[in-house]
Amino acid sequence: MLDGISWVVQNIGLAFVNFFSAIFQPGLWLDWSDKQALARFIYYGGSVEFFFVVFTTFLILTMIGLWRSGFMWGMVRGLEGFANGLGRFVAWFGLIMVLQQIIIIFLQRIFRVATIEFGPFAPFGFPLMPGPSFMRDLSWWSEELKLYNAMIVCLCVTYTFVQGGHVRVDLMYANVSFRTKKVIDMLGSLLFMMPGAVLTWLFAWFFMWRGLITPKVSASDKLQALMAKSKIIKWNVETIAFSPNGFDAYFLFKLLMVAFCGLVFLQAWAFLWRSILEFREGPSAEGKFVDRDTPGDSTSELQTH
Repeated sequence: MLDGISWVVQNIGLAFVNFFSAIFQPGLWLDWSDKQALARFIYYGGSVEFFFVVFTTFLILTMIGLWRSGFMWGMVRGLEGFANGLGRFVAWFGLIMVLQQIIIIFLQRIFRVATIEFGPFAPFGFPLMPGPSFMRDLSWWSEELKLYNAMIVCLCVTYTFVQGGHVRVDLMYANVSFRTKKVIDMLGSLLFMMPGAVLTWLFAWFFMWRGLITPKVSASDKLQALMAKSKIIKWNVETIAFSPNGFDAYFLFKLLMVAFCGLVFLQAWAFLWRSILEFREGPSAEGKFVDRDTPGDSTSELQTH
């Protein structure tokens, strides 16, 4: 028990050293022309050191917020505003997905076109202004629709959470007091959202890099092993497709998994801080500063029905 506590305290102390080392020596991990810097970036992205830097940052911000509630409200509004802004932007890809599917159907079924090409005056065949063009089979554009769907799922997840759109499995929540609800929310954030995001990140981080470089890397690789591998590290971006001439950029889905984990983790912070503030300030603070769209607003729905 004491050894575990000592290990945590030691890593929290080292978090300050690691943080300032990363800030003042960015070339050690951001200069990807140096294969050793790339190896460090891959290792530290899923390392204990990185976890404790993030964890220590969270502790410091939480302590300041407990001291100054206005500061904590500002962090909540900032994180929720970021989630809303990103979600509202990415949601437009749903419209793009529908329009692209309609175009594909018309080109394939009516005009019997096999490919779509984008480039300078490419459709008109002007030879005076040659330039690079992007031409893909219709099956490529059809499979690319999955990417739009994945973007909406992964990048709108926190927007949906802020808007209250996720399904809640309610066994006792609705029948308990206001402050008990806030305690449940705090525990849910600490025991489920944060650990779930961290565990998924550890899987997604190395899963992503295994589709970008060779030789393969894994969570079990130590820094020394990765530094030794750095001499033979090469970019090998995955271009597998599930069908002939199909969408061949599936590494983007893996990147979206990493983004998903980061967004959920940050939203867990915001949800915990909001629950703390509402617990302290009482029922009058419930939903304070929440920016919800009209169609998803529970009040308007109650008034409608």
